[in-house]
Amino acid sequence: MKALAATPRNGELGFWMAGLAAQRPTYPCFTGQDSLDLAIIGGGFTGLWAAYFAKKIEPSLSVAVFEAEQVGYGASGRNGGWLSAMPAGNRAKFARASGGGGIEASRALQQEFVRGVDAVLDILKAEGIDADQHKAGALVAAHTEAGLSRLVARREADLKYGLADDESQLIDRDEFQSQINISTVHGGLFYKHCARIHPAKLVYGLANTLTSMGVQIYEGSRIERVEGKSLTLANGRVTTAKTFICTEGYSGPLLGKRTVIPINSSMIVTKPLSDEAWQQIGWNGLQCLNDSAHTFIYAQRTADGRIAMGGRGVPYSYASGTGGDGSTPRSTIDLILHKLGTFFPGIRFEAEHAWSGVLGVTRDWNGGVHWDPASGIGASAGYAGHGVTAAYVGGRTLAELAFERHTERTRLPWVGYRARKWEPEPIRWLGVHAMYRLFGLADQWEEHRESTTTSLLARFGGRLAGLHE
Repeated sequence: MKALAATPRNGELGFWMAGLAAQRPTYPCFTGQDSLDLAIIGGGFTGLWAAYFAKKIEPSLSVAVFEAEQVGYGASGRNGGWLSAMPAGNRAKFARASGGGGIEASRALQQEFVRGVDAVLDILKAEGIDADQHKAGALVAAHTEAGLSRLVARREADLKYGLADDESQLIDRDEFQSQINISTVHGGLFYKHCARIHPAKLVYGLANTLTSMGVQIYEGSRIERVEGKSLTLANGRVTTAKTFICTEGYSGPLLGKRTVIPINSSMIVTKPLSDEAWQQIGWNGLQCLNDSAHTFIYAQRTADGRIAMGGRGVPYSYASGTGGDGSTPRSTIDLILHKLGTFFPGIRFEAEHAWSGVLGVTRDWNGGVHWDPASGIGASAGYAGHGVTAAYVGGRTLAELAFERHTERTRLPWVGYRARKWEPEPIRWLGVHAMYRLFGLADQWEEHRESTTTSLLARFGGRLAGLHE
């Protein structure tokens, strides 16, 4: 299989956002002075869900969302479209850090994310939001015996931390290929609780719902400083009783550059595939797809008959650069196309659009929700690539904490969880790039030597990053 060499559309906030550019809602830039009950910094999923639940808790609140660019500019508009039950972090670490709650606390977190998938789908139905949502679960492919052994261990951890037998199922090669006909697969895992979405349709649908609830949304309105109850913008100032910082991979200026860093992920979407191609591939169930490689991919079959696939290209920019509108190197595009060709040989794939975006990552890859009643400032961040459901859970939890609603969410072990700081530059840049280099070498080693166990290189890289569970 040789991929076509035509140059795809590149950057422009990605396929999801660019495809809705003519229909996207627009909002004014904030100028002047205002006084609010709640100011939310960040117009992505976390900020929008936090505003939604704050208004549900107290409909009379004056609430405004301040977005530095445009609604959905960051990961919320550029992600792979997975509404999954994967918690934002390492379940073993949450168990150890739960203040005595142990495994049961981590199980509660896992089950909240399971419930979160259906809760989001229920809200979309109730609010009339069409985001191409379709719940069919997720398949995780193992391309090597070593990868399959990791999935066996992952399932054991899934059951330990709260998933039921039917929520995480091992399947053999034949069963996997009957659903998605990947040529290299040795077997895999099926996760019951995962739904495909169109990210931009979801983010715009939420924004429209919020305006109908009386929430003010401002675009091009960067918060430059948070000083107690006062927020400073280029052209104005806001006094607010409570402030939520919901900026994920862009959190450095407000939360500290060594607290959450932006890790890059890149995607392509193919041109629509022919009926003949889909007959070979299968994928009629519309499951989400990823694999157990150390440099893993994630993918979906879109509502209009394409494959959207993502993976790691250049993982991190020096001094926490965030990459602008997401222009992506040709080498990364070719790498993802090559993966597609390996999965489905004989099919000629062409990328129509390529883009990149950043996800927010703490030093140990565990997210957290924080609320300080003394200052009236809270934040939810560090989702490490599992942000669609995490943003719902985090945004809702933040609203409940701030408005003193004691729920099962406000007792979860990621509430108040803090990772240690990232190393300063250039150690940070060297460490992140070394980790991904080790993962790449480990994949090559396992494939070429037909390994049955995980490479020591990957084990070292995982411990370096704090990823082992």
